[in-house]
Amino acid sequence: MRYRKTVEGIIEKIFFVCGLVSILSVLFITIFIFLRGLPLFQKVPLVSFLFSTNWSPTDTVKPTYGILSFIIGSFYITFGSLLLAVPIGVACGIFLSQIATRTVAKVMRSVVELLAGIPSVIYGFFGVMVLAKLIREIFGGNGYSVLTASIILAIMTLPTIVNITEVSLRAVPQELKEGSLALGATRWQTISKVLVPAARSGIMAGVVLGMGRAIGETMAVLMVAGNAPIMPKGPLSMARTLTMNIVTDMGYAAGDHMTSLFATGIVLFVFILGLNLAVHAIMKRSIKESV
Repeated sequence: MRYRKTVEGIIEKIFFVCGLVSILSVLFITIFIFLRGLPLFQKVPLVSFLFSTNWSPTDTVKPTYGILSFIIGSFYITFGSLLLAVPIGVACGIFLSQIATRTVAKVMRSVVELLAGIPSVIYGFFGVMVLAKLIREIFGGNGYSVLTASIILAIMTLPTIVNITEVSLRAVPQELKEGSLALGATRWQTISKVLVPAARSGIMAGVVLGMGRAIGETMAVLMVAGNAPIMPKGPLSMARTLTMNIVTDMGYAAGDHMTSLFATGIVLFVFILGLNLAVHAIMKRSIKESV
């Protein structure tokens, strides 16, 4: 017993240290980004930085720092990808958890896991070589657009939405399904009227996490969105996102230009933080409703 207690105490301390390292890592990253980015607002008003579309940090006469077009581009591409990924992902999760046979479900899960493991640069390469050419031939333009980036991000977001939807539906008590079927409801009525509403909080959490993945993606979007620092005017317009702006300018930025990139990172950080808080609120609400 003494040996067992000693081992358990050591393991508890190891787990505590691991958790502490995670917390300190997030804390140091947050402090670093804010310390490097906040000085910009001593020279550039926050309103001008957020709501101006003039991005010319290398202008030697009067440099301008406006990221509104990048914010709009990020929202266009993110919500465009969710518009494609959410219906397909939720439907696939329902199929895997409630309809598919064991063999079919096993094969499809393997495919979904494979999608999650493919590097983003491969997705971008596929977008450049196949998807951009296809959109160019069908809709015109140069093929590098909000639409192309949205489709690529939708494919990349699918594994998150599919997995969380399936897990959420499987977590619904089996008694609810059995009771619905016993009362004469069809399988589809049971799924749409009982299971999906019962799992809606988990499904929404999956959608929000997918949104976080989409808005934080860089490499694939950089390759297919056109990377033009302009206000996107439609699905076939080129665009630049917040992450693309940081990656594009980081290699040669200096002085206030570099500070503006860290300030862009602050905006992205705050948005991702808001998404995480939304996930926690959704999960907390789900727990209260289940109780």
